[in-house]
Amino acid sequence: MKLYISPRTPNPRRVTMFIAEKGITGIEEVALDLMAGQHRDPAFLAKNPLGRVPVLELADGRVLTETRAICTYLEGLQPQPNLMGEGFEERAFIEMADRRVELHLFSAAANWVRHGHPALVALENPQFPDFATAQAGKLRETAQWLDQVLAQQPYIAGERFTIADITAFCALEFARGLMKYRPGAEGLQHLQAYRDRIAERPSAQAK
Repeated sequence: MKLYISPRTPNPRRVTMFIAEKGITGIEEVALDLMAGQHRDPAFLAKNPLGRVPVLELADGRVLTETRAICTYLEGLQPQPNLMGEGFEERAFIEMADRRVELHLFSAAANWVRHGHPALVALENPQFPDFATAQAGKLRETAQWLDQVLAQQPYIAGERFTIADITAFCALEFARGLMKYRPGAEGLQHLQAYRDRIAERPSAQAK
């Protein structure tokens, strides 16, 4: 299998972190330079007409796109350690937690960066600075809620590490790296402690 990624981008990082947590080996990584427009190359567009990463190319030539779909496939390929839930009940609650952080933290972080950082104008043109400011506010609202959640439990979905934590961590790191966002600097000590704890996991080094 081949995994098409781009360094320092959050969705591919979610997949590489998921792979690292699972201990899956043998997947070849193919890095694309988005700033150079390699995601618009006809050969890559033949794999994903939307021109987005990550893309997982299976051994039989079929292609999977979309982060969650790729992770679902990998979870089925190697069920343990389990990251998406054992049984329908746990799967539902983990999916709820993952979707919440994806829609309200991860998306806000991505939009804040894409529309607020001048280096990304090549990828997001036109940029809308007012939208970036609004998205920064949305991220902070969600971060305040997560801080309260993490005051009561160690992980986003409850008592154990799951895919929801990968999504949350990658969102926080994307905002941290390019927008210098630090939850602790805004009084969110539980969220900051959580981020720092997840950063110590070996999978967090998979970028």
